[in-house]
Amino acid sequence: MRKKIVAGNWKMNTLPAEGVELAKGVVAGRGEVCSCVNFIVCPPFTHLSQVAEALKGSDVALGAQNCAAEAKGAYTGEVAASMIAALGCKYVILGHSERRQYYGETSATLNKKMEQAYANHLTPIYCVGENLEEREAGKHFDVVKAQIEEVVYNLTEEQFKELVIAYEPVWAIGTGKTATADQAQEIHAYIRKVLAAKFGAAAAECPILYGGSCKPSNAAEIFAKEDVDGGLIGGAALKAEDFLAIGKGFQK
Repeated sequence: MRKKIVAGNWKMNTLPAEGVELAKGVVAGRGEVCSCVNFIVCPPFTHLSQVAEALKGSDVALGAQNCAAEAKGAYTGEVAASMIAALGCKYVILGHSERRQYYGETSATLNKKMEQAYANHLTPIYCVGENLEEREAGKHFDVVKAQIEEVVYNLTEEQFKELVIAYEPVWAIGTGKTATADQAQEIHAYIRKVLAAKFGAAAAECPILYGGSCKPSNAAEIFAKEDVDGGLIGGAALKAEDFLAIGKGFQK
């Protein structure tokens, strides 16, 4: 059985005190959701340590939203994978569409970041997905395939077993648009096929999360699809009640 995962990407939201309250709210309500669901929260760097403290004693895992491509050194403003691991992170989001779009992250950069993540025993949540122009041009399969081949194909079989993939239809992030459950299943199944071409049967065990405007009202329908193993949640992760309700989508 593949892991069921609901991960919250808080992006550049919440101040430290607000983040702690949000984390406490998730911990408080976690017992209402099936223990089969793995919850992960990914706050900004500035309050990882405080949120880690708030999560202590719970099974809610901590993740970071990014890490540096280098291990250490004269890289002003960067945060190393070793640093976030030392704060208690178990996961790190890599290749998010916003990092690719606004900060010019390329496959070459992401290969280095993946290397740093694995060297520090972090599980990467590797993001793939197409923008609206690419979707409308019918290039979405090609875009996603390239993003996988250029980075994931460089992993060893052992590393691949630790990987989580998140599919983001970039055109559905923060726009209120959502891929239909059938569209999500179609591309998730395609991603699994691309993974299987390199990693064989192990592809069947890789969790693939949906990352486009997933909310309590549509989570159950999306999560019911065979190749959708959870969600990478943006806006709805900023309210504990909504975030937990999305987790309950696996129970319907």
